[in-house]
Amino acid sequence: MSDKATLIYEGRTIELPVVRGTEGNPAIDISRLRAKTGLITYDPSLANTGLCRSEITFVDGEEGILRYRGIPIEQFTKRPDFVEVIWLLIFGHLPNKEELAEFSTLLTENELLHEGLRHQFQYIPVDAPPMAILSAALTSLAFFHQEFLAVEDIESVIQAAARLISKVRTIAAFACRRSLGLPFMFPDPKFRYCANLLHMMFSIPYKQYVVTPEIEDAINLLFILHADHEQNCSTSTVRTVGSAQANLFASCAAGVCALWGPLHGGANVEVIEMLNRIQAGGISPEQCIRDAKNKDKPFRLYGFGHRVYRHYDPRAKILKDACDRVFAQLHRKDPLLDIARKLEELALTDPYFIERKLFPNVDFYSGILLRAIGIPTNMFTVCFAIGRLPGWIAQWKEQHADPTAKILRPRQVYTGPAKVDYVPMSERA
Repeated sequence: MSDKATLIYEGRTIELPVVRGTEGNPAIDISRLRAKTGLITYDPSLANTGLCRSEITFVDGEEGILRYRGIPIEQFTKRPDFVEVIWLLIFGHLPNKEELAEFSTLLTENELLHEGLRHQFQYIPVDAPPMAILSAALTSLAFFHQEFLAVEDIESVIQAAARLISKVRTIAAFACRRSLGLPFMFPDPKFRYCANLLHMMFSIPYKQYVVTPEIEDAINLLFILHADHEQNCSTSTVRTVGSAQANLFASCAAGVCALWGPLHGGANVEVIEMLNRIQAGGISPEQCIRDAKNKDKPFRLYGFGHRVYRHYDPRAKILKDACDRVFAQLHRKDPLLDIARKLEELALTDPYFIERKLFPNVDFYSGILLRAIGIPTNMFTVCFAIGRLPGWIAQWKEQHADPTAKILRPRQVYTGPAKVDYVPMSERA
């Protein structure tokens, strides 16, 4: 294969280097294009533009592949351990026993919020969106941990990451309790990471919430499946903010704001609301499929199709199986899950969906799983953020360590008016 691409423009021939990743995905290096030709590329939404070189996550949308540091996502499902995956993503290798134990201890030691930050919750309206609370609180962490505004060595990265990843769980639980008008439950050091989150969300002063192994595994799995996903909207936002050498707290808070959007982290909420409307309206799955194909109908089928995957999202398969295990342990059924299963069955055999490669994505089952566990709908995107935080930190760290990294500054194709003269107020019509 050639290592150069040829561009012919106005009779000139320009050679551009071709760079290749470890999986063979080639890219034309246009970093010198404007200098050589005066041209820029036009790529709305950057769907065909490589933002960076990264060693963290590999996605093959055509084949339905997702790997963390080369490890297929399916291999994390037997004994899911979110903390192990956190270390893998941020530091590039699976932790040994000592590394895992030490990092777990750091998470436990840093689970409490500074009293100044905790008291801020009393001034937040009870109906405040939890994602607004989360983004504000992550930024506020910089008040109390100014020693980590500049992170220059591996030990300070470990310390800063431990604080963010541990405290985001406490902030999330407090945001949930605030929205429900319930007293805050402090973290309990005897619980592991995910069990502690559930304890803080669901325990009450006179009754301890009992976390079953099935539920704990499901939350671990949910966080693992959301931990990183290449250069999505929120991750590229973290990199954009980080490229200005903004600190880790500010960069991750920006990621939360990007994740908040219904087209990104809020998509599973749309799925649950859709399933609720179907159940309440007595609409059959068959009718939903017909309406989804009819452009004249307002019905929209959420949870199918993905910007990257042109195959079945591997995360959706894993979460579908997790739903079965959780509902079996809870000894109950969910009519929304029954509707979702039927919709999937119909879509996977319908030529319209097959030809357009519209398969279930991660959002199709994640909301049902969170709902089964008892997570309020307004906390779904917050749970997504907890899971995605290690990926944001890993991406920020990778960018920060790159000696060639520059501040991100995209170009534009200007389509406004040509030069016009200023008109004094007295002469304006």
